[in-house]
Amino acid sequence: MLLAALYVVAHGATAFVVEPIQSRLFEDVTVFASLLYLPHGVRVISTWIWRWQAIPGLILGALLAEFLYTDASIVAMLQPVLIESILVGALSAYVAFEALRFAGENAYAGQNLRLQWTHLLVIGVVSSLVNSIGQSIVFGGFVMPDDAFLVLLFYAIGDIFGLVAIMLLAVAAFRVSEREM
Repeated sequence: MLLAALYVVAHGATAFVVEPIQSRLFEDVTVFASLLYLPHGVRVISTWIWRWQAIPGLILGALLAEFLYTDASIVAMLQPVLIESILVGALSAYVAFEALRFAGENAYAGQNLRLQWTHLLVIGVVSSLVNSIGQSIVFGGFVMPDDAFLVLLFYAIGDIFGLVAIMLLAVAAFRVSEREM
């Protein structure tokens, strides 16, 4: 339940801070993708810690966030594919971690004595690409052909920047907690 709440808060920050600014410049694309999508950071870090067990919390968080923060008319328009979109997003980090593990590098938490931030960034980029391509396929019938590449690009950039922002917040939180101990 904590994971779902973190996802909802991250999505809310994106919906209320990032999207209003972005929609002034890229109205047609903002409906589908954000240039700073904080929930992707939640996806990657939670999957890093909890592996596949993070997926149900990510799905629940995404469902709650969509119904809390997305305009009802947009939810109604996208409803047939909304579940597919949520599943693609929730699975993207897990697919990336497993692909890296299959390639011989287990990057999940607790596998190395030292935290490998570079591994998390690589996972974030790979999972962003998985998510971007998957979302482009899912929403392909809703995106104007002229905007298709821009939507794909916004998904990728937004996911990566969202991960970096959440990682920076996590580092800051760990440092503050270390000082208090």
